[in-house]
Amino acid sequence: MKTREFWYLMAPSLLVMGGLLAFPLFRTVQWSLEEVAYGTGGSFIGFDNYAAALTDARFGRAVVFTISTTLIVTAILLVLGYLIAVGLNRLGKTRPLVLGILLVSYVLPSLVAAVAFSWLFNDNFGGVVNRLIEFFGGEQVLWFTDPFWNQVLIIANEVWTLQPFAMLIILAGLQGVPEEIKEAARIDGANGFQTHLHIIIPTIRGVMGFVTLIAIMDVLRVFDSLVALSPQASVIGNESIQLYVYSVAFANGAQNLGLGSAINVLTILIILVMLIPFIRGIFKEAKAAR
Repeated sequence: MKTREFWYLMAPSLLVMGGLLAFPLFRTVQWSLEEVAYGTGGSFIGFDNYAAALTDARFGRAVVFTISTTLIVTAILLVLGYLIAVGLNRLGKTRPLVLGILLVSYVLPSLVAAVAFSWLFNDNFGGVVNRLIEFFGGEQVLWFTDPFWNQVLIIANEVWTLQPFAMLIILAGLQGVPEEIKEAARIDGANGFQTHLHIIIPTIRGVMGFVTLIAIMDVLRVFDSLVALSPQASVIGNESIQLYVYSVAFANGAQNLGLGSAINVLTILIILVMLIPFIRGIFKEAKAAR
């Protein structure tokens, strides 16, 4: 396809997407510089909202919690997704059935999945996990009130819901690896681990970069699942950035849209900082493939 044809085809989509993004983004930046409530005109206050956000210890805790959760979940998704994809790639006729079963958690709405997942840990609904821990001689874990174990619970839920996506994309990448280079590695004496580490993974690094990109964006925006998994998030310090924005801008009659907008702008900057290396890598892959 010629470059001119590409831009003719892409132009309508880019115009619609740009229009839908440009105005909300403009209003968000505008409100971040104003003191504004519902139904009233804003008054310009400069960078006071940014100063209020950056000096708020609660916002700092939300940033640390969100970024640490994102990094841990992304690392687990890449490793676990790769291992499951390798296993699935070796299956024969049963692969579609196993694949369908593994995709169940991904097609559920995130809040529904989080509520169902929380039942495994909530003693009011049986608390199967705590019963198993006690059965093996351990002590009951406070999954919803202990900050550390609550973050473990949230990370486990994010891995459970996002794992099928990571596994599916990596599986597609594995199926595109030419058999010739794997056979050449075997002839050169490479064992299975060396073949994966030095041949297969470098070959699908573009796919791994794409999975990393999507995982980071998804986990950085975590919000609704915390309603079920961390009902005391603001008290124990396990509040995500988006949950913090909701509480200061919308919840319980809060009308501080200016502060909420300033935090949204800061969140966009955090997301861009975390994504730039992977976006550059994907562009390099695309350029090299031409």
